[in-house]
Amino acid sequence: MGFFESLLGKHASKFLKRKDSDAGEAGRALEELKSSLFNELRTSEGAKRQQQRFCGPVVALTFNFMVAVGIIMANKLVMGKVGFNFPILLTLIHYTTAWLLLAIFRALSILPISPPSKTTPFSSLFSLGAVMAFASGLANTSLKHNSVGFYQMSKIAVTPTIVIAEFILFSKTISSKKVLALAVVSVGVAIATVTDLEFNLFGALVAIAWIIPSAINKILWSRLQQQGNWTALALMWKTTPVTIFFLLALMPWLDPPGILSFKWDLSNSTAILISAALGFLLQWSGALALGATSATSHVVLGQFKTCVILLGGYFIFNSDPGFVSICGAITALIGMSVYTSLNLQESGESSSKQLPTPVKPKDEESTELDIKDSANVV
Repeated sequence: MGFFESLLGKHASKFLKRKDSDAGEAGRALEELKSSLFNELRTSEGAKRQQQRFCGPVVALTFNFMVAVGIIMANKLVMGKVGFNFPILLTLIHYTTAWLLLAIFRALSILPISPPSKTTPFSSLFSLGAVMAFASGLANTSLKHNSVGFYQMSKIAVTPTIVIAEFILFSKTISSKKVLALAVVSVGVAIATVTDLEFNLFGALVAIAWIIPSAINKILWSRLQQQGNWTALALMWKTTPVTIFFLLALMPWLDPPGILSFKWDLSNSTAILISAALGFLLQWSGALALGATSATSHVVLGQFKTCVILLGGYFIFNSDPGFVSICGAITALIGMSVYTSLNLQESGESSSKQLPTPVKPKDEESTELDIKDSANVV
């Protein structure tokens, strides 16, 4: 330091002092940012604002899309090649892992705080946890007994179920243009997956029984987040214990015997743990997507995933699903594009209605009144 100061003179010492002060200001700014974010997470309103700020519709839907593709392949691997033929137990492992991770988040004080208990009745949280157990457990059971194509095709029935349930429960209606777009999507997905419809009677019954819990599950997740100050992680923390309880009750009825004879070696256990980690990410990303959009949009995202997988295999890996399936996937994508544009149009109209009307100055108001008075006199 003495050599540089003697060589450069007073300017060097001023430059170094300025650098130290800039570093100190940057450090203080970073500490203030950390403290503000921490304080935001200490209230349910602040945590909800942060979720809306960082996880908008595009981010949430993209996150959910990527995880959903991975977990379908992972679960099919676990229940196929690994031979873990216990879908309810696999779902139980998913939710137990999620609850343990949430407990770690809570211990580290990074779990968003929940709204006051008086704002959301316990019956709503209990119902969501119970419905989620049936929706997730029956989904994995359906995936075990049916092909991926039939599993995806059964999701088509979820769309009209959501529309009917929201109309019955909350008197919510959608425009005829949206109904037509959703019909085009459903027909396109049905045509695209008609070549892969392997199922048995028990698998078909499970798929049918899964439709109503899946629809109600999406509606409740979306409604509780949008009408309350619930974040995805806070709602998961409250409902996951209820889900685990009901999965324990479902396991003896839907899982086959023989869990103790399963080979829990390193390879099989690693595959199951990867599936469990993806299960936590799927639950989180799905909750984020439902909070940012709607239950119907989330179902359309799942159907979009089906079409992308089919077309991606054709264009990238030279697979041949057939001309009819390709036409069905393209038709479904056209319907999804129309549905998305209608949603954007409605959101733009609603936001323009919420804009405040500009207040005119008093001089302009008096001038207009004078003009109107003179016109009336004439």
